[in-house]
Amino acid sequence: MEGVHRYEGTVNKVLGDGMMALFGAPIAHEDHAARACYAGLAIQEGVSRIAEKILRDTGAWVKVRVGLHSGEVVVGSIGNDLSMDYDAIGPTVHLAARMEQLAVPGTVQVTAETLRLAERFVHAKALGPVEVKGMPEPVTVYELMGATPDRSHLEASVARGLTPFVGRAEALAALEEAIGRAGEGRGQIVAAGGQAGVGKSRLLWEVTRSHRGRGWLLIESGAVSHGRSTAYLVFRNLLRGYFQIAGGDDARAARKKVAGRLAALDGELAPHLPALLALLSLPAEDPEWEGLDPPGRRRRMIEAVTRLLLKESEGRALLVVLEDLQWSDSESLSLLESLAEEIEGARILLLISHRPEYEPPWEGREHFTALPLEPLPPAGAEDLLHGLLGADAGLAPLKRLLIERTGGNPFFLEECVQTLIEGGELGGEKGACIMLKPVESVRMPPTVQAVLAARIDRLSLDAKHLLQTASVIGKDVPLALLQTAAEEEEEEALRRDLAALIEGEFLFERTLHPAPEYAFKHILTQEVAYGGLLRERKREIHARVLEAMEALGEDGAEEQVERLAHHAFGGEAWEKAYAYFRRAGAWAASHSANREAVSCFGGALEALPHLPEGRESSERAIDLRFDLRNSLLPLGEMDRLLGRLEEAREGAEALGDSPRLSRALAFLAQHHTLSENLPRAVECGERALDIAQEAGDLDLEVGANFFLSQARQALGDYRRAAELLRKNVASIPEERRRERFGLANSASLISRSQLASCLAETGEFEEGIARGEEALRIAAEVDQPYSMISSYFGVGFLHLRKGDFDEAVSMLERCLDLSREIPVFAPWSAAYLGYAYALSGRVDEGLALLERAVEEWIRLQGGIGHSLGMAWLGEACMLAGHREEALRLARRALELCRERKEVGSQAWVHRLMGELAGREEPPDSETAESHFRQALSLAEARGMRTLLAQCRLGLGMLFGRTGRGEESREELSAAIEMFRAMGMPLDLARAEAALEEGE
Repeated sequence: MEGVHRYEGTVNKVLGDGMMALFGAPIAHEDHAARACYAGLAIQEGVSRIAEKILRDTGAWVKVRVGLHSGEVVVGSIGNDLSMDYDAIGPTVHLAARMEQLAVPGTVQVTAETLRLAERFVHAKALGPVEVKGMPEPVTVYELMGATPDRSHLEASVARGLTPFVGRAEALAALEEAIGRAGEGRGQIVAAGGQAGVGKSRLLWEVTRSHRGRGWLLIESGAVSHGRSTAYLVFRNLLRGYFQIAGGDDARAARKKVAGRLAALDGELAPHLPALLALLSLPAEDPEWEGLDPPGRRRRMIEAVTRLLLKESEGRALLVVLEDLQWSDSESLSLLESLAEEIEGARILLLISHRPEYEPPWEGREHFTALPLEPLPPAGAEDLLHGLLGADAGLAPLKRLLIERTGGNPFFLEECVQTLIEGGELGGEKGACIMLKPVESVRMPPTVQAVLAARIDRLSLDAKHLLQTASVIGKDVPLALLQTAAEEEEEEALRRDLAALIEGEFLFERTLHPAPEYAFKHILTQEVAYGGLLRERKREIHARVLEAMEALGEDGAEEQVERLAHHAFGGEAWEKAYAYFRRAGAWAASHSANREAVSCFGGALEALPHLPEGRESSERAIDLRFDLRNSLLPLGEMDRLLGRLEEAREGAEALGDSPRLSRALAFLAQHHTLSENLPRAVECGERALDIAQEAGDLDLEVGANFFLSQARQALGDYRRAAELLRKNVASIPEERRRERFGLANSASLISRSQLASCLAETGEFEEGIARGEEALRIAAEVDQPYSMISSYFGVGFLHLRKGDFDEAVSMLERCLDLSREIPVFAPWSAAYLGYAYALSGRVDEGLALLERAVEEWIRLQGGIGHSLGMAWLGEACMLAGHREEALRLARRALELCRERKEVGSQAWVHRLMGELAGREEPPDSETAESHFRQALSLAEARGMRTLLAQCRLGLGMLFGRTGRGEESREELSAAIEMFRAMGMPLDLARAEAALEEGE
């Protein structure tokens, strides 16, 4: 036998999980598959570590000779020829032989005991109890279906022996109670929070292996410190595990797994396939999906994950474990919060862990339990140290020192003990240690980070460099990437250093199949290893990791782009950093992951100054600022947005780039409109339009028309706003009606919708309804949240002004529902719907929504619509009988309108104040008439026929109450004529009733 190694010891000591070491390698033939498993079955009574070590060190098949009576184990590599000889007797070998005889060619069968030992390493299908010759009872048999994709550091520690689990009885009991409630169909969320090293992962490990959770489907994921800019990373990883997508699977194989599992679970899930594929960065290959706008894709992805997990929980209870949420990207958190809203009636337990900087948003919810984990109390720390060190009486002073120094942090305690063993202060082995030096000579570093740094410094130089390279790669370290990025030229040296890192419990083997991958035992280890690198050394390793990822073909994988950008930036490969960050930002923006997009575009912008100066670099800088604007706007970060747009304007002016200058000015016009600097908005909009018209550029002109119309409408210049929007409606060709022209959605749609709201003020309802219906038809074709919101806003507001409250409420309720996906629209949606509720008689509901809207505007420090929303809240208070509050709000709204030059809104506030004065007892007719007259004057100058009619009605009713009958009939008759001409039946009936009552 070649390369024979002899290991002495009892069988039980040297054997264990060898089946997994063997099974983790590729199996070429069905006969070989069976033989590998049966050798493993014989070995599992005690042979595992040897087989695993040889496989890890040589990568070759092994030949095993086991003498069960002598306790001798001989292992040797034999190249690629799989054959195994063993001199073994007894029931284990007998059962293995029977399993071989029972197995159908091409399959592997194992017993329940084998499966228990290999738990979490393999997938298996139960075949039920089988009569086996020579066995007194039927044997439960399973068919192996494949290896699991990975394992945790705790699973890897099982073979070495886990430290005692102490001091968490209450937390464990609370978790088991939550499992019980979730198992009964009362979905639960449990959040274990605490400082690093306090034992969150161990607590989760214990509960997931609890007898209460047996039979549950466990799926796990977690955030990583370098993944905050990678949208949906937590759920991407969760789905990869759920669908059993391995690292070596290409897009076709991964797609097949996703589609197959969906079909097997429930055919009704098929429509969610494109969203799940997109979430996994796989090609959706679906025209409908490609046609969705970013918020639409985001909505579909959240819905797809939620429906998938809810459907899975119908067949079996589901335990979803998500760790380290303090590092999560914002989109994963949003998806988690959406999922949490849906699980109360499902057999699902969401179990999360986090450090104190993350605050779970479910405080006070009935189905939420917070588990704050503190360091172990002295008694618990004493119990832990008893398991780590043993019971030798001479250890008592050391134990007291360790408890005092670590404050009871379990990870800190473990690392201190490891340090003392490595430093020679302790002898023996874990659980049976003895003091080799006086406790007075022990000098423990003050923090766990310092302990880890000291342990790392004790490594050989090559092993230390390898660990540092691994720390740059990340928490998870694929062997192929480490091999390519590491400095060691000889594979044997690399494997030797890897073995040292595993033996020292810095790394563990996360998966062996289909490609080996390692991971840090604790994230603090990675942080300390990375933090110990000098800047130049970090740059070198990041550059090597980037080159290795590209050499391995990972630059084509969309989900790896942000990591490539991270390494390119760290490695100061500036051109690549710019390109990868821009690409990652574009993906995030296209799926409405705007915070992640801002982070990525910001990274690209930081890389640009390091590139050669020139026109191309300047153009890139301007375009990146436009990209940032598109993602900052939905987030409502107006100050940052303004700064980027001013930089873009200055850059375009310096270049003499008219198209980019027009676009920057148009965006500035919108910004100043939303920020209520309306004169500046008009100035920028007019200049943008002049440049676009001079260039004869339709795309630029459409955008400038729209943004300028927004400013004009806010000023109350409805005629000019309508004129600009009519130009867009007329100039955009039919074949381009779905195109955006630089706007948030279809320019044809949004121009029609905005035009409908302008015509609502001028009383041109017939044209407004026609344009609104066209907008709704385009929105139905496009089926995107932005488009639907825009069309519902315009048409809903038109019906609101017309007095068709049922139609208005129907449209605006849909608006509010969709605004949950696009929060920037939330204040408007709540205000419009609240006002519609109040006018239609649902005053209390209206008040609640209007109060919410105004509070949000105050939080945002204003914004277009704030003053009108406050006036609407005042009117709702008036209808509810809260006159003093209504008057206070109306006065404040009037101040805001005057400050911001919102003349149209100012006219409506004057009308409200006229109504308030006229409803006093007795009516304050002078004040009321003054406000009505001011409203009339402002409305007439701006063609606000709807308001003119309302003011005539208000004056007529005021005069009727104060005994001015002739003037009352005159005003009411004028109102009746206007309401009839505009087609406003509800207000027409009110005016006619008032006239009849006065006569």
